[in-house]
Amino acid sequence: MDYKKIAQDIIDNVGGKANVKNMTHCFTRLRFVLKDSSKADKAVVERLEGVISVVVAGGQFQVVCGNKVTKIYDAAVELLGGAVKTEAASEQVDIPAEKQNIGNMILQKLTEIFTPLVPAIAAAGLIKGLLAAFAKIPGFDATNSTYVIMNTASNVIFYFMPIFLAYTSAKAMKCSPIIAMMLGGFICHPTIDALVQDVATKSSIFGLPVVKMAFTVGESTRIFAYTESVIPIVLGVIVLAFLEKLLKKYIPDILQLILVPGISLLVMVPVMLVVVGPVGIYVGYLAQLLYTSLYNFSPILGGIIVGGLWGVFVIFGAHRALLPIGLNDVALTGTNTLMCFAGSANFAQAGAALGVMLKTKSKNLRQVAASATVSAWLVGVTEPAIYGCNLRLKRPMVCAVIAGAVGGAIMGIGRAVNTGFANNGILTIMSYWGEGTSFGQFLAYIIGICVAFFGGAILTYIVGFEDDKDK
Repeated sequence: MDYKKIAQDIIDNVGGKANVKNMTHCFTRLRFVLKDSSKADKAVVERLEGVISVVVAGGQFQVVCGNKVTKIYDAAVELLGGAVKTEAASEQVDIPAEKQNIGNMILQKLTEIFTPLVPAIAAAGLIKGLLAAFAKIPGFDATNSTYVIMNTASNVIFYFMPIFLAYTSAKAMKCSPIIAMMLGGFICHPTIDALVQDVATKSSIFGLPVVKMAFTVGESTRIFAYTESVIPIVLGVIVLAFLEKLLKKYIPDILQLILVPGISLLVMVPVMLVVVGPVGIYVGYLAQLLYTSLYNFSPILGGIIVGGLWGVFVIFGAHRALLPIGLNDVALTGTNTLMCFAGSANFAQAGAALGVMLKTKSKNLRQVAASATVSAWLVGVTEPAIYGCNLRLKRPMVCAVIAGAVGGAIMGIGRAVNTGFANNGILTIMSYWGEGTSFGQFLAYIIGICVAFFGGAILTYIVGFEDDKDK
């Protein structure tokens, strides 16, 4: 496959080099910000070699290329040269204001904040799954130093979540990432952690009370700590961004190097402990309480909704907006159900793609469907399945939604949980049988993903679709 030719064809059909204002990429897509979107020929781009589909959303012209996106991106960067701004997937993407509404802006910021963390979270989930598998072996010594060290490595992304989120939030909000990370490190520091968890002792800073809280979650009482938290640092960085802009407006350039970060820290440290941190804690607790209440009202209904519609959320990029709920759930309870239900949706998409592969007479479509099946089944990356065949062929997408909903309902019946925040694929399957998880809950997850996967495949094969014809 000639990646340079593919990149050139894509650039030519989005209006040429002169029409590209910005180009980035995520795990499966090239994301263009165009000067004039009317010059892009979506129909032609969709038919190009190496292109799975095209999505126009949030002011971006998104070209879905699957797992070859990095190579195509590198070729495109070389072709575009220095005349066009190109950035890594985790960087800020400037979208013209006239193309944004408040919903798109919020979704864009959430995507920028949480998407860069997904590979690290997936890696941690993979390690946790392997460790969980070893821990189930009779006679295995969980005090073994190798096990302890690797278990600690898998927990780093969660324990120091405020530091990682501080960096990505600062990038999204265009403020100093180092000062933001200092704030994240500050609330994770053992001294501050011990101070915040000592609810029996009153503490203050500059005469202002440091707010400490204990929450009742289910049948247990939990003293909230900022380690592993999600919302407090995100809110803190938002405040920091506005503060930095205000300071830079009034402080002379020659003094900004020292005074802007210095004053920012002097202001933000008490603000974090007295105002923003507690507000973030309450927001996180209320979000978790709402989700838990809905889940407890009917785990089956929750499984049906999330398991059925998660793939639809992926189409609009809205699934990223749900990640804070799952991460916050882990911080408060040590488990989450969201990723279980999402797993049903992911395996259903894989199954539907398998059904397409088995049913189609088209050699090209069979290759796309086979690759998409492996990607979704093995590591839980469903975009190639959704855009490459299921959504484009319509009926397989409906079959995946139905199968995912049924699988999610089964997980709800068995109250399946994830003890971390692992991605959904065969490689991380053992993380759903972690410490404190019963075999019955794990079995519910296994049955759920099997029903979703085979149900999606069988339904797609029976219902059929309008097949492609090879040229």
